[in-house]
Amino acid sequence: MSGFYEFYVHAFGVGIPLLAIAIASIGAARASFSPNQLAVFITVAAVIFGGWFAVALPFTRSGIFNVPAELGDPPYVLMFLFGGAFLIWALAWLTPLGRRMTDAIPLGAIAAFQIPRIMGGLFLIGWAVGDIPALFALPAGLGDILAGIAGWQASRALANGAPNARYLLARATFIGIVDFFFAVLFGIITSPGFAHLYALDAPNIINDYPLAMFPGFFVPIFLGFHFIAISRLRQESRTSSEALA
Repeated sequence: MSGFYEFYVHAFGVGIPLLAIAIASIGAARASFSPNQLAVFITVAAVIFGGWFAVALPFTRSGIFNVPAELGDPPYVLMFLFGGAFLIWALAWLTPLGRRMTDAIPLGAIAAFQIPRIMGGLFLIGWAVGDIPALFALPAGLGDILAGIAGWQASRALANGAPNARYLLARATFIGIVDFFFAVLFGIITSPGFAHLYALDAPNIINDYPLAMFPGFFVPIFLGFHFIAISRLRQESRTSSEALA
């Protein structure tokens, strides 16, 4: 299965960044970016995603993304996870060009980015073949599938102008973040490290090459889009409140 896992990670390692850039490009077009601005954005985004993947991949091979052996050791994988998510959100929300682009992206497109979360169904396959313990695979795999379905429902509702569309986006965001929380928790307690409490005979391989690219690369991108969705929803809520005042 190692060859299949490697192919899976590399395929989505190309597809997920391309989808993120495509969605952002919709916002850039709607915000009337000049050709030069669009070229700069695509170049910078490609360099960031490509460089990130290129750095994270050897880390998975070297074991740097393993759960720390001692509680006080640096949790490098969590640094990549939360640091990467914050970087995506900050570039999209705190920079003038990024904010202009992000404000113009349809909420339905932001919601739709979570649909590929169903890729987490790979954990169920790993469980079925005995590579991944059930305590991690079932909540993480089913949670990712549920998050992908919730993203699809929210994107459809937003595209159709349904009255409950923003509620569905908030629900999808909540489901997605809760899924990540439990995936991280169960990943820690089923993997070798300071809190290895379960799956002692057959430890989790989520922090080994190549599956460590999930917490080291894929999760931060999805989480960053969750942060963007939260910021957009809060902004629209404030705008509506001010309009009614």
